[in-house]
Amino acid sequence: MTLLRACGVSLRRGDRAVVSNASLTLARGRVIGLIGPNGAGKSTFMRLLAGLQPPDCGHVALLGHDMGRISPALRARQLAFVPQQGEPPPPMPVRALVALGRLPHGQVNGHAARHPAVARALAATGLQDLCARAATDLSGGERARMNVARALATDTPVMLADEPIAALDPAHALSMMQLFRQQAGQGRGIVVVLHDLVLATRFCDELVLMDGGATIRHGPAAQVLDDDVMRTVYGVTARRVGDAVVPWALCR
Repeated sequence: MTLLRACGVSLRRGDRAVVSNASLTLARGRVIGLIGPNGAGKSTFMRLLAGLQPPDCGHVALLGHDMGRISPALRARQLAFVPQQGEPPPPMPVRALVALGRLPHGQVNGHAARHPAVARALAATGLQDLCARAATDLSGGERARMNVARALATDTPVMLADEPIAALDPAHALSMMQLFRQQAGQGRGIVVVLHDLVLATRFCDELVLMDGGATIRHGPAAQVLDDDVMRTVYGVTARRVGDAVVPWALCR
């Protein structure tokens, strides 16, 4: 079943095309890694996929419905978006912030905090022992896990996560990718922006490569990340370790 589909979406900012004719199809039970160099348009494309900004042209459909015709309240119950970390969180307990994920379902305060989805999200992200701590006292990695936990607490069929492992140490990055695989195994569809190509090739069912605002390749990692792409798009050579692609040296 297709959960999310974008066909030929484009967005301009002034004279610059930020996203150009980009497409993506997310099916239930799949993890898609959205990859590409810095400035490729990945974060903007994610905002278009999330319905947070309408494209200038093209079409985005969520569960078969035109994204532009879905109310924000209904969209929030069907799709959870984890943005890149920005401003520091408010000085609220971690559990209370994770419980904000229940707002789209009309659940607030103590009722939301006691919801089983909140407990499951805290457990899945390893935050049970930190649930009473003020979010402002968390490290960058702990804050990243809290943001994912809030999205999980919404219990949506679709999750979009923009660089969720950027601030995580290797153990927590592995744990987060394993969590995404587990969530997909339960029927969710997940799109995750990644720069770590080793984890992308290990944990994603499919990679979508962006460059210059366009989606230029999609498919299995071995098909997408060949030597030509590594040289021309990333400017590096690569070595293969099992199924993983390891950036190795800068191209001269």
